[in-house]
Amino acid sequence: MKSPTRWMIAIAVLTLATGAVVTLALLVAGPALAAEATAVPVDPSVLRWGFTAAAASAGLAALGAGYAVAQVGTAALGALAEKPDLFGRVLVMVGLAEGIAIYGLIVSILILNRLG
Repeated sequence: MKSPTRWMIAIAVLTLATGAVVTLALLVAGPALAAEATAVPVDPSVLRWGFTAAAASAGLAALGAGYAVAQVGTAALGALAEKPDLFGRVLVMVGLAEGIAIYGLIVSILILNRLG
């Protein structure tokens, strides 16, 4: 059986060579700049309702997710007390309930992005 040190040396040399090539490429490349955006005036009432909608979507989704986790978590603890081998399935159910808050956060971010 061959010594693994050859492979380790080969991997180290390949890593250093790749790092050198990437560093050289980043030094040679020019800066990546974004284009200037023109500001479009937005009616203040639109902004007010947009911020209200974003806050409501995040808040209500978090409230719903908290209620769902409370209900699912209570049932999960009862099921785990009787059958401990259900831990993986129970964890998935609690995770799905927590996903509701993430969906609300995504909707809130989309609303805020739409406002500009």
